[in-house]
Amino acid sequence: MATSNDPLIKQRSVIEFLAAEGYSAANIHARMKTVYGEMCISNCAVRKWVRIFKGKDFRETILRERKCLGRPLSTSVTAHREKVDCMIRANRRVKQKEIASAVGILKG
Repeated sequence: MATSNDPLIKQRSVIEFLAAEGYSAANIHARMKTVYGEMCISNCAVRKWVRIFKGKDFRETILRERKCLGRPLSTSVTAHREKVDCMIRANRRVKQKEIASAVGILKG
């Protein structure tokens, strides 16, 4: 689990802040290298995070623009919830496949 002293989390925060101020990825990496030294993340990682924070990461735009097709994969039937809850309480190591077949829903 990451703590508040995790250097990677701190460095991502610095990248987010400097990217919001308009600094280039190369400039951000150079500034971070002087502060963090050997603990600094790579130039490639800085460029990736700058793209993500500026909203120019193609994976992010594809996920935002993709429309959901079909019905949702979740179910809200109270009886299903109660049955799944009882199965989990009886056996904490029960598998999704077993739950799905017992309740009569899809594994996904």
